Amino acid sequence: MTQVVTFQEINCDNGKKIAVITLNSPKSLNALSAEMIDLLYPKLMQWQTQTDIAAVFIQGEGDKAFCAGGDIVHMYQAMRNIETQDNSNINSQDGYSPELIDYFTKEYQLDYLIHTFNKPFIVWGSGIVMGGGLGLMIGGSHRIVTESSRIAMPEISIGLYPDVGASYFLNRMPDNCGLFLGITGASINAADAKYCHIADYFMANDNKNALMNQLTQLDWQTSTEINHQALSKLLFRFEQDSVSDLPDSKLSEHKTLINQITDFDNLNDIVNTILTTECEDKWFIRAQKSLKHGSALSASIAYHQLKVGKSLSLADCFRMELNLSAKSGKFGEFVEGVRALLIDKDNAPKWHFDSINSVDDKVVDWFFESKWSKEAHPLVGLGL
Repeated sequence: MTQVVTFQEINCDNGKKIAVITLNSPKSLNALSAEMIDLLYPKLMQWQTQTDIAAVFIQGEGDKAFCAGGDIVHMYQAMRNIETQDNSNINSQDGYSPELIDYFTKEYQLDYLIHTFNKPFIVWGSGIVMGGGLGLMIGGSHRIVTESSRIAMPEISIGLYPDVGASYFLNRMPDNCGLFLGITGASINAADAKYCHIADYFMANDNKNALMNQLTQLDWQTSTEINHQALSKLLFRFEQDSVSDLPDSKLSEHKTLINQITDFDNLNDIVNTILTTECEDKWFIRAQKSLKHGSALSASIAYHQLKVGKSLSLADCFRMELNLSAKSGKFGEFVEGVRALLIDKDNAPKWHFDSINSVDDKVVDWFFESKWSKEAHPLVGLGL
């Protein structure tokens, strides 16, 4: 069988090595499976302590995607194996999927490891980078996007919410971009990614082989700080050669509008303003459509998680999100969203609430009540 993740150690001129990871499931757009996570985590732990490894480089197989998200078809099957509770039974302890909780626990541990990795971590974020794919990319020390990069947190369309640390990184975007992207699931390009601080460098796809060659010629040192600086200088030179290919940034173009339509103290006004704003830009119209047809509950959760996440550390954001993910698997909105989009493909999800106004505050509150005590939380040791 084909290995879903491949690992290489490429020799450099000075005796050091570049560790190369390739997500190798192009038919699924390199969707992040549990098997991938189980391979990635121990290998990264090994490379952290392996003295001849100077840096890590992660990429996706094929031209279409770095990683299009988590393996939500498998998550759907895991949720279907548990009798889904409706919203009248939210206080029941039944209905949680151990398999789903295990997946998200391991995924967030992997994401956190990348955020805190002790060596340069280069991400080739070409093609589609969505959901769980952005979770892998966001924590890299040197995040590269290309002319084909298409990035989004589209969870509102499947009845989930922006996870993989989004409570942390969406809050750190300028001009309320994080809130806008979180509740609309809007897709952004390479220039947008640089503008909102989720990518560091732009490079033309055709320069990838030249970059890999140059990485082997860098004079890697034992000092992580020196290696970071040398790598940054190299990538900056590549970016200068590619800058003419950089697309226009929609976020930058519409920053005044985005600020205006999100400048309210409640979600109802924000959503109504977004939906009723007249704009001829096709990108903005697509964002309106995804918000209109997405889950009102998902938007409500996203809005609340960003408010709570402002004061949380990265580790605490992941702990909050694991609880939200466990409850998303129980409540039924998530399984219905995946059914409509990817299983039956009827694109007609039956959401629990038909508008932001009708979302029950008690249900939203329940999502943010921890399923576990502090001591029993599966991510209790994260960041310690």
